[in-house]
Order: sequence, then C-alpha cells, then structure tokens
Amino acid sequence: MTATAADLCEFIDASPSPFHVCATVAQRLRAAGYRELAETDEWPATGRFFLVRSGSLVAWQATGYPPRGFRIVGGHTDSPNLRVKQHPDREVAGWQLVALAPYGGAWLNSWLDRDLGLSGRLSVRAGAGIAEHLIRVDEPILRVPQLAIHLAEDRKAVSLDPQRHVNAVWGTGSAPPLLDFVAGRAGVARADVLGFDLMTHDLAPSAVTGADGQFVSAPRLDNQVTCYAGLAALLDVPETDMPPETMPVLALFDHEEVGSVSDHGADSDLLVSTLERIVAAAGGDRAEFLRAVAGSMLASGDMAHATHPNYPDRHEPGHLIAINAGPVLKIHPNLRYATDGRTAAAFALACEQAGVALQRYEHRADLPCGSTIGPMSAARSGIPTVDVGAAQLAMHSAREFMGSADVADYAAALTAFLTPG
Repeated sequence: MTATAADLCEFIDASPSPFHVCATVAQRLRAAGYRELAETDEWPATGRFFLVRSGSLVAWQATGYPPRGFRIVGGHTDSPNLRVKQHPDREVAGWQLVALAPYGGAWLNSWLDRDLGLSGRLSVRAGAGIAEHLIRVDEPILRVPQLAIHLAEDRKAVSLDPQRHVNAVWGTGSAPPLLDFVAGRAGVARADVLGFDLMTHDLAPSAVTGADGQFVSAPRLDNQVTCYAGLAALLDVPETDMPPETMPVLALFDHEEVGSVSDHGADSDLLVSTLERIVAAAGGDRAEFLRAVAGSMLASGDMAHATHPNYPDRHEPGHLIAINAGPVLKIHPNLRYATDGRTAAAFALACEQAGVALQRYEHRADLPCGSTIGPMSAARSGIPTVDVGAAQLAMHSAREFMGSADVADYAAALTAFLTPG
C-alpha cells in the first residue's frame, strides 16, 4: 500500500498545474504503449490512444469494432490555487509584489507563509504561429506573508480580502518584471510571450506520513488522486482485439473548480465528440454511437469528506466517513452528485469484485454541498453517472491529507468499474 501511495506522491510532485497533470499522464500512457492523436487527425480504428485539449485529456483502448457501450472514469486536473494576474508587477511600501487572484474555492489562509513556486504555460510567437511552453519554477521565489498578530484587529482571526491580502512578495527593488523572469526561464524572448496561464504551487514535497505510513500529506489531492487512480485503472485493463462489450475510457477535465464552462471542461463537447469519433473510426454510424451511449456508464471521481475529528458535528451523523476504509460513494438528493440507485449498485458491485470496502456519503442537509463533473457530464452526454471518491481532510487547502491505503483501494475499485463482469 505504501508503495502505491509513494508513487502517487511522485505523480503529484511532477504535476503542479493542470497542463503538467496532462503531461505526466501522457508520459505514463506513452510508456504503456499509448499513442497521442490530434483532434485534427484521422483516427485509426485499433490501438491505444489519447488526446490532449489544453488542460484536459481523454484516453481509450480501441479494438476496431464499435463498442456496445463505454465504461468511463472521469476526473479533473485542476485544483484551487493562487493565479498570476495579467499585469502582475506591483510596488507597495517599497516591496515588489506579484498580483495574484484566487482560483476556485481556495482556502486562502492555508496559502499564507508558504514557499511558493510558479508553474503553468506560456503561449509564444513561433514564426507566423503560436507554440506552447510548459513552465515550472521549483524555487521559493514567492511568499504571501501573514499579518503579525500584534497588528490584527481581532487576534483570534484575520479576515482575508482576496483582492488586497493574497499578493506575493517578490523583491525589494532588484527583482526583474515577473514575465521577463519567466520568459528567461523558458528560454524565449519576452517580446514573444503573447499569452500565459501561470499559477503558484506549494514547494513542500508530498509525503507518506504518520505512524506506519498511514497517511498521505500533499498538495492537490483534490483531484489528482482520481487522475492517478483512474490512470492506474486504465493501464490495468488488459489489451484485447475482441469485440468489446464496453470500451474503457479515461476522461480528465480542466476547470471543474470554477464550473467546467470552457472549451475543454466537463460541460464542453470534449467527451461526447471523442466517443462519437471512436465509434466512427471503427466504422460505426450515428445510430451505433447513440446505442453505445445508451449502454454506457460513467464514474465521476472526486475527493470525499472524511469525518473531521475536531469537527464531527459538521458531518451527517448517520454517514461518518473514515480514511483507510475504502472508496466513497457520494449521494445527494438534490443532485449535487449524479448518483442514483442503479449507478450506486454498479459501483457497489465493482467494489465487491475488487475486494474493497465501500462507504456511503451524504452531506448534512443544513449545509451547502459542493458538486463535481458528475451532474453536468450526465446531462451533457445522457450517460448514467455515479459520483465516487477517496476520503480526505483539508479539502481545498494548499496542502491536503488522506489515508495511504485508500490510494490502492480506490484504483482497484475503478479498475473493476472499467471491466464489468
């Protein structure tokens, strides 16, 4: 179990941004014999393939026959963080600052007093076109300092204004403009940088912690654990050239933390158009595609709330969730999760086949509940969906916490889900 958790830590440390998540997944897929396709290519009928659209990735195994259905593991590549504004350079009271803005539901106090690096991508002039460069600075170049307790109006708590209080210290007069620095690190001319998507990341490495290695302490567990476990599940599916009853698919989307409304989020056409093109590449027509969709099911993987030992009253008393106790089935009567009885049964059966325990989560009825890619993917595609996850504490913090044994159990359950029967 610890070896799997340690591999998850390596995966996370290699993936500080959604673009790096896709690069890490792509690297592991290639090592397993998968080939990258462009959406502008004509797709082959047989083989192991993946595509990348910006910060999203879809991978599948094709046998040359139109599938009768798809079994899909879905997740998301993005995590809450602090992102660089378009005009980043500021000077206040003699300090050089980098202007940052929260992305998603970042728990702002957790980003204070941390050594921060910088990652993302640059869109750079390349002749008459544009090229993309991944950028990653794993050095403590940025820091958002906490206010001293002696200066606080209320010594019990400091209220953070996302406009004024999360800008990062960068220098005191000798630091270059941020984009000059980043362009230099990327080996490109500053004048050729036409666009960028840059964000901060915590530099403390991920670690297996606790007595007997019981825990994982890491940034971005939400939702890189699903990216890792879903990839492991796909790679565990044996290759075959037989007509598939169901075809295994991994779909990892960007922008879940901000609503998924983008050209490559879960509310885009990315999954549906990919599935239709898979059927078409195997010689199937529109009717065969629609039949395959009707025979499909999707597991929307995201993290789940473990019962917090210091705040047990914040949890539904009849649905307490433990770490290192198996994957979590997530249910919400008002469809913040897409699970219903039939899809819950399918995942329960997958856990049974994998030999892992299953926990069932419901949110307190008097608290607002977050959501996932599940409801919008289900509505967008018409595919029955189950929302699942692994239990964790400190969700949306700069550093999160989960059970190390849950990593392998989660992957095992997703493997069984991809290979029903």
